[in-house]
Amino acid sequence: MAGHVAAFEQTVRSTIGLAEAFGDGDWVQPTELPGWTVKDIVSHLASVELLLLGEDPAPGHALPDDLPHVRNDLGRLMEPGVDFRRGTPGPEVLAELRDVLDRRLVKLETTPPDEPALLPIGRMGTYTELMVFRAFDCWVHEQDIRRAVGCPGNLDAPAGERMFAVVSQGLPMIVGKRAGASAGTAVTFEITGPVEITKHVRVDGEGRAALVDEPGADATVLRMDWETFVRLVTGRCTADAVTVEVSGDQELAGRILGAMALAP
Repeated sequence: MAGHVAAFEQTVRSTIGLAEAFGDGDWVQPTELPGWTVKDIVSHLASVELLLLGEDPAPGHALPDDLPHVRNDLGRLMEPGVDFRRGTPGPEVLAELRDVLDRRLVKLETTPPDEPALLPIGRMGTYTELMVFRAFDCWVHEQDIRRAVGCPGNLDAPAGERMFAVVSQGLPMIVGKRAGASAGTAVTFEITGPVEITKHVRVDGEGRAALVDEPGADATVLRMDWETFVRLVTGRCTADAVTVEVSGDQELAGRILGAMALAP
């Protein structure tokens, strides 16, 4: 679990270091998450860690019913800690995140790796698994903030590796179930710098899609840079907002790119 905790800490501290230089205008920049500003994301990060410490991140707060960006149960679960801090200056929210990070790291030193934990995918797992998701979530939000303020960085962080380890397992579902690729179809996802990864998916004769080592010469290839992949697979944008090079079946590629979002 130690490596996952270190990845989590690295991305949160990177976010804190970035935000320490923010002016008033940076805190109110809109992000690719509907309804959330840069400050709202920092509020969210602090709120989740407070919850994991067993503390109420929004004591006595009644969430308004008319927030248009809150569209489901997960949104209603995550929003109170954000809405509660909408009147709080950004530097104060940042100080709260800094404090709760330090307290969480102390707690994690004595947390057994196999302690049961509810994972964000809706099933029980271990605390080791949970920390993979915490590194994943915090890094994706760091990148949300960086894009909003025009300050790219930390794209090759260890937490990004955790993100890919999780979402890569969903690539067969994108190709087979969502995009409806036919039996015998092969698809290659070719991701370029600063993180370079190639993954192949093939649909077998019974229509089951799976990751494979070699796709064959007939594969449809989708080439994109790492940040484009991250934005697509986390639902931050649609395919028409980014550049993806396609070789092979253009119509299938379009269906795949329209079905890439795996994580909120």
